[in-house]
Amino acid sequence: MSLYVDGINGLTFPDGSAQPTSGYTGFRNRIINGAMVIDQRNSGASLTPTVDNTYTVDRWAARLSQASKYSVQQNAGSVTLPVGYSNYLGVTSLSAYSVATGDYFLLQQRIEGYNISDLAWGTAAAKSVTLSFLVYSSLTGSFGGSIQNSTATRSYPFSYTVSAANTWTAIAVTITGDTAGTWLTNNGIGLNLSFNLGTGATYSGTAGAWAATNYVSTTGSVSVVGTSGSTFYITGVQLEKAGTATPFEYRQFTTELALCQRYCFVIPKATYMGNVGQAYSTTRAQGSIPLPVTMRVAPALTAITDYTGFNIYNNLASTIQLTAFIAIVSAYTNSMFWDATVASGLTGGNAALLQQSPTNVPLILSAEL
Repeated sequence: MSLYVDGINGLTFPDGSAQPTSGYTGFRNRIINGAMVIDQRNSGASLTPTVDNTYTVDRWAARLSQASKYSVQQNAGSVTLPVGYSNYLGVTSLSAYSVATGDYFLLQQRIEGYNISDLAWGTAAAKSVTLSFLVYSSLTGSFGGSIQNSTATRSYPFSYTVSAANTWTAIAVTITGDTAGTWLTNNGIGLNLSFNLGTGATYSGTAGAWAATNYVSTTGSVSVVGTSGSTFYITGVQLEKAGTATPFEYRQFTTELALCQRYCFVIPKATYMGNVGQAYSTTRAQGSIPLPVTMRVAPALTAITDYTGFNIYNNLASTIQLTAFIAIVSAYTNSMFWDATVASGLTGGNAALLQQSPTNVPLILSAEL
């Protein structure tokens, strides 16, 4: 493992030069939404995770063993951004929690197997990767994280140092490719990248070496949740097949959004959803919603308990409130079929369009890893 910490303006690298990017096309950075630009689910609002694997800004999950110990928000605290960035992910500790042996608190991104297949991990030809990012914390000391395979039977804990509080610091860690274990190269979890916010001894190990066990951080690393009001902000996260960090790869906004929508597609409030469907009785109508990109798997819909804001736009002339979705499922990875009921008022054969009002919650279709 090699590690360095430098200033962020221009991001100087160990050899003193700006690394070339002209030889790369498309997907040098295997992290999606590393600059924390996309936030489909929360639209910049603060979130306090209460269950494990709660998604925050797109592709970044809050992992936890105890509820409500920290909040997450895009641009939490509104600190000055590093040059060239417009967003960051911010964590704030909500108490001074003493981490138990079996506890874990993490930020995590799961990378699809298709996107790491060229690393050849699990073989003698395994390639090294370099992880780089910008971090800003109210705490100082040795922080931790890890890379794991899908079954958490292979782990590489890494450490990095934050020397100055409340200062953006550039970090880079080079990780030798793993020649052992099973690493998926399909649409399952290729690898897990975790940043520790507080982890007990059960899931902590020695930095800088592959281990055949479930480690998500390094032994003795800083616990963000251990200090009430402490903060941990991160942006510019990049994981690349290289022995040296290169400048952060910014992609076009539309490209980054499409990459996120493979795993999550949010249909906003106040939306007429999909193609025109059809009523086939006085109480039921059907239709479909095309999805903007091919999703990883057929997505699941966030549970709906209140239908007050959902309506059928009947014959494109009047609205009738839904009483239930009989079904709202995706038969394919590129479209979703809906089958909804109302109390009465539809005419079989008439056009019908599903609508949600500005006061309702968004519909969230998830195909997350």
